[in-house]
Amino acid sequence: MTVTKDTLIGEILQENAEAAAPYFLEMGMHRLGCPASLGETIEEACMVHGTDPDELIEQLNKVLA
Repeated sequence: MTVTKDTLIGEILQENAEAAAPYFLEMGMHRLGCPASLGETIEEACMVHGTDPDELIEQLNKVLA
């Protein structure tokens, strides 16, 4: 799986929640089971939580590789 700004949080967690969840929790996204958060893209989530999407994408792609 390759993560982009348009990748849904739910898709990432479905791929490997154990590896990816800590990155979302670190950015302040604590309600990972919430239907609204699962339907957000990386870009949307980062905008809401004040996080750099490019940095998060890089980290997620490394851990999911």
